[in-house]
Amino acid sequence: MLKIASAVAFAAVVSTSAIAQDAVQASAAPVAAPQVVRTLPASTLVSVTPDEEISSKKVQVGDKVYFSVVNDITVGSDVAIPRGSKVQGTIKWKTGKAIGGKSGKFEVNFDTVTVGGHAFAMRGIHRQEGKGNTAAALFGSMLVSGRSASMIPGQFANAFTAEPISF
Repeated sequence: MLKIASAVAFAAVVSTSAIAQDAVQASAAPVAAPQVVRTLPASTLVSVTPDEEISSKKVQVGDKVYFSVVNDITVGSDVAIPRGSKVQGTIKWKTGKAIGGKSGKFEVNFDTVTVGGHAFAMRGIHRQEGKGNTAAALFGSMLVSGRSASMIPGQFANAFTAEPISF
């Protein structure tokens, strides 16, 4: 009977010791470091390129046009706005080409950039002008017109963040 009591006592000590070790290991588990929130300041320059051709022949005032961010925008080594993020713009003004060598023109107002599913305000205006043909109009006929304004993918424009972007 003494052997049984000793065995039970030994089992209880081993069991209690195992529980204590599990508790120590659980408390020693790595705790996730608090996530640091970084902020890209307002007025940060962002180079963009149109997703498709924008032409004064085709666009109308109020049309939405879309651009992609050309390079990663970083704060330190962290990417705040990844390359390829979408920027939305609005055609705010346009003229068509006209006789007398006048070229077509348009202006795009940059509205938002989408990062991580959230749209952040942008600012800036890009004006695009077609080539005029006034020399030909002066020496030829008033029927000569200028060229339409066109902006193609790969052509850069500058926009700016209008608000801080936290990431």
